Amino acid sequence: MIDFDDFEKLRSAVGTEIGVSDWITIDQARIDKFAEATEDYQWIHVDAERAAAGPYGSTIAHGFLTLSLVVPMTAQIMTVSAAGMAINYGLNKVRFINPVPVDSRIRGRITLDTVTDIAGGVQAERTVTVEIDGVAKPACVAQSIARYLA
Repeated sequence: MIDFDDFEKLRSAVGTEIGVSDWITIDQARIDKFAEATEDYQWIHVDAERAAAGPYGSTIAHGFLTLSLVVPMTAQIMTVSAAGMAINYGLNKVRFINPVPVDSRIRGRITLDTVTDIAGGVQAERTVTVEIDGVAKPACVAQSIARYLA
């Protein structure tokens, strides 16, 4: 974990890979809980028997489940203690490149793209690449934006 205890250190990291998170296992219980929370019960996610005969041979994680895990992945990799508050400001671009089969492990790899001044702090744009253990193509690539306020 890297801690940026002042905004200048954050700025100086632009263009670098900040780090890689630990692996997170995507089991059926996690997929089912996400389906319940979002009311997205599409069979490819929750019906193991039907999904076994489907295009991926098993259930797969929701794309938005994969995307939501960018938050804990990022928290594991970096903090900005220079800020009194951090705000998830959104996403510029998200692509779901590869499905995440049940019981796969995923992790996040973060590169800091830009840091710009805003009123009261800075805005950081990061590229988060969500990798699947043993798979060449990533599951997801997202440009995540955070605002760090002093």
